[in-house]
Amino acid sequence: MADIGKDIERPLGQAIRPPRTASHGINTRALVAALAVLAMAGVSGAIALREKPFRKPQEAAVSTPKVTVAPAPAPQPTPAAPLATTATPNTGTPMKSGGPQIIHVQTEEGDGPPKAAIVIRDPSTLGQNLKIAHIPDRALIEASDTGPLPVRAADGRRPFDVYARPWSGSRGARVAIVIGGLAVSQTGTQAAITKLPAEVTLAFAPQGNSIGRWMQAARQSGHEIVLQIPLEPFDYPNVNPGRNTLTVAASPDENLKSLHWALSRTTNYTGVMNYMGARFSADATAMGPLMAELGKRGLAYVDDGSSARSLAPDLALKDGVPFVAGDTAIDAVQDRGEILKKLDSLEATARAKGSAVGIGSAFDLTVDTVTSWIAEAKKRGIEIVPISAVAIDPQKG
Repeated sequence: MADIGKDIERPLGQAIRPPRTASHGINTRALVAALAVLAMAGVSGAIALREKPFRKPQEAAVSTPKVTVAPAPAPQPTPAAPLATTATPNTGTPMKSGGPQIIHVQTEEGDGPPKAAIVIRDPSTLGQNLKIAHIPDRALIEASDTGPLPVRAADGRRPFDVYARPWSGSRGARVAIVIGGLAVSQTGTQAAITKLPAEVTLAFAPQGNSIGRWMQAARQSGHEIVLQIPLEPFDYPNVNPGRNTLTVAASPDENLKSLHWALSRTTNYTGVMNYMGARFSADATAMGPLMAELGKRGLAYVDDGSSARSLAPDLALKDGVPFVAGDTAIDAVQDRGEILKKLDSLEATARAKGSAVGIGSAFDLTVDTVTSWIAEAKKRGIEIVPISAVAIDPQKG
């Protein structure tokens, strides 16, 4: 012990005396202990160099599924034409909030495509991307002798769904306005498409000219469109809606032939709206086949509200046809003050019931008055929506 004390007290750098022969046993034990420490260090180093299962905790931990909306497929380049020969990519965007959408459940972090995904898809909630809204969807077209006819797609999509204009889906006060008579006057049609806000629905007359071109212009401007169908009024033919009018006296086949002619005049519309037709719409024998055909083809029916005798609401429900009834003819009197009064009454109805529908024609005064009124109504919290947004859809319960 004295020697140990002396070693401790010895200044650094001085040589240590060689150990005695009697201490060889102590050195052997120290050597064994040192070797054991080195062995343990080697094993630890080897383990440290291996890939630890928890070296990357973000990979080992159970991740929370990441829900992302699936991007729409890239559109295939096609010529923009309203005929059945025009190809259209099945590009869709969610149209109405609150409905099912295509979603991916991504189980791994990263920007790349998910390795596994759960897809939830409801075809009835998908609509066209507005950038290609003027291009007909080939899956929704049936070729006929008179031109392209709208039809349900094999996957269940309807023209009513695909060609609908998107809207917010909120439950606030909503006003839908349909302006009809487009394609009759070329200058009037151009003014309506250019001036009216995109939320206004446009109705085309099948007897008009250049309907395909005007349809594309309207859809490119963001408008939802419907097609007006000439139906027999009282006092027909003294009061005549125009070429290929559907009449009570005609057979169902004859009326369907006239209907198909009108439907084939253009594409990309969500439904049809009556033009006149007080007598026709009150006759179940005449109106029944028309409504059944609309249900078969996935189109909506817009009743302009001009006839209290119309059987359209009941027949639409029976045949699964989305239905809309007009509340007010906004421009029966061509006076700015009177039109504004009608529009204000629409706003009051929308605030009381949630929605209201106004029907007008593409007169210059009507277009200008509606355009200015909408700008002010939006400031008051009124949402202007396409006609499809206020439809009663039996398919969706």
